[in-house]
Order: sequence, then C-alpha cells, then structure tokens
Amino acid sequence: MPRAMKIDPETLPYRPCVGVMLLNREGQVFVGRRLDTRDAWQMPQGGIDPGETPREAALRELGEEIGTAKAEFLAESRDWYRYDLPPHLQGKVWGGRFRGQEQKWVLYRFTGTDAEIDLATAHPEFDAWRWVPMDDLIRLIVPFKREIYTKVVAEFRDLAAGG
Repeated sequence: MPRAMKIDPETLPYRPCVGVMLLNREGQVFVGRRLDTRDAWQMPQGGIDPGETPREAALRELGEEIGTAKAEFLAESRDWYRYDLPPHLQGKVWGGRFRGQEQKWVLYRFTGTDAEIDLATAHPEFDAWRWVPMDDLIRLIVPFKREIYTKVVAEFRDLAAGG
C-alpha cells in the first residue's frame, strides 16, 4: 500500500484574496460571526477570481456574504498582507492547496440601510453581524489574523475618521 505524501505547507502558494473594511455612517466597522467557528468574528473577505480587480472582488464578496453591495469606495491598501493558516487548519481549508492568504484590503462606506443586510445568502458564511468601534475590532478576531487586522486598522484609521 503506498504511503501518503506529506506536503510541506511552506511550499504551497498563498490564496489571492480581498478583505473589506465596511464602515457605517458613524465610522463603525461591520463584522460577521462565522458559521463554522462560533467565537470568530471577521470582516468580509474572499478569493479574487481570475480577471477580477480587488475592488470588483470586494463588491462581489459583499453581495455574497451580506446580501448587499451598496457601498462607496474610499481606499485600497498600499500593500498585500499575508497570513499562514495555523497548523490545525493546514490541509483542511481550500482543499489543502494553499498555505494561507495574501490579501488586498479595501475600505468602503456602506450606503444602504441595516435592514438591507441579509446573511441568508446562497452560501452563508455568517450567522450574526454587528457594527463595532474600530478600537474593538482586533480583540474579536481569531489570533492568526490579528497582525493583519492591526495593519489594516492602522492604514485606514484616519480615512475612516474623516467620513
């Protein structure tokens, strides 16, 4: 019987992804609680499809994850940010094809109403949502994403306050 090959995660590529910091009119940030990890909150995010720009992917992801893409573009992160999956998720997420994600972040201001947010999408990812002050964001996030969230908050803080 052939032995299963162990893949070294460090040889795998990063999944191209977009993250969305969505602000309400008061400057609070949208977070959703993940269906698959009950104590994990995050901002909307998802893969960038071939031929898609980060901004296009961001609006598509908003529609797919929160049921509306009513948002005004404010900014795009200067850099791509990377994170590696923790060992307990390696080989399980994304079919084991990626070691983590490389993310471009975009900042949008929500132009709809809270009543238009609908988590019951075709492929739900969140079971609850809320608006939170930017200063509360980092403590809500799973530890392996906190470094990226800290950088995104630092980059977008002044722009978010100016809205």
